[in-house]
Amino acid sequence: MSAAAPGVIAIDVGGTGIKAALLDTHSDVHDQTWRPTARARGPEAVVRTITNLATELARTARRTGSPARAIGLALPGIVDEAAGTALYSATIGWRDVPFRELVARATGLPVAITHDVRAGGIAEARLGAGRGHRRFLFVPIGTSIAAAIMTDASPEPGAHHRAGEIGHLTIRPNGDHCACGGRGCAEAYASGAAIARRYTLATGRSADAAEVASRAAAGEGAARRVWEQAVEALADMLLQTVTVLDPPLIVLGGGVAESGALLLSPLRAALASKAVVPVPSALVQAELGHLAGCLGAGLAALDLITFRADRRGRVR
Repeated sequence: MSAAAPGVIAIDVGGTGIKAALLDTHSDVHDQTWRPTARARGPEAVVRTITNLATELARTARRTGSPARAIGLALPGIVDEAAGTALYSATIGWRDVPFRELVARATGLPVAITHDVRAGGIAEARLGAGRGHRRFLFVPIGTSIAAAIMTDASPEPGAHHRAGEIGHLTIRPNGDHCACGGRGCAEAYASGAAIARRYTLATGRSADAAEVASRAAAGEGAARRVWEQAVEALADMLLQTVTVLDPPLIVLGGGVAESGALLLSPLRAALASKAVVPVPSALVQAELGHLAGCLGAGLAALDLITFRADRRGRVR
């Protein structure tokens, strides 16, 4: 950031990587960086990586002559945003981590805590594919699957901070085991991690979800079967969700959705063929790509600055 553009630090923690950037007050991104989550080291090591990265970025911002004014941190799993605590993450394994306190103590900055998927939903609502839509569902498909239920650019967190965990809807009773401890969850078939795992089990060869999509498009039989099973699982998951919530629009994000028409075309067809009671929602690809969660974290930090400024004004 230049000295004329003070802003915030934005950090988005994912199952595979941690994206971070400095954002100015216009939500323009500066100084992007990435760290591996490396969750195999254990949850405590991941927490240290996050606090160290926040401290490093705060120093970087100061060196530019424009110190950051706040930090926005988007976290996976079950997040109590009001308390600033990560209650649980099946992917990373942490429980009851007081991130707001830890990061504020390490950096000396105010910290806005948000859920990674809800952060992405806010970013798509304000800056991306959800603009102009009062209601929509943001569904990122990455290492895991969840949804942000958006109304007037605000996500619904739920009474117990668990709203939108649609990846754990049972779509194959007694099916594959899931990281949550259940069986037959959509996430066990259609997340990026599941697609890669199922392809390796079928072929003995490793490939990430993007490679599986490309191989399926090229006509490789094993890749096509894994991809078709993922699409069917997503269709069943989304139909259950649409039956309950009836959103007019679904915005698909995350790494798997970056395959574009390779996912959207068969998924639209599957939804249309399977729909009996629900009316299938319009389905579009997210516009902000891998930056959605990071931008949403930055917006949360900018909102925190605005809120504090407004409160000071009222006190005066």
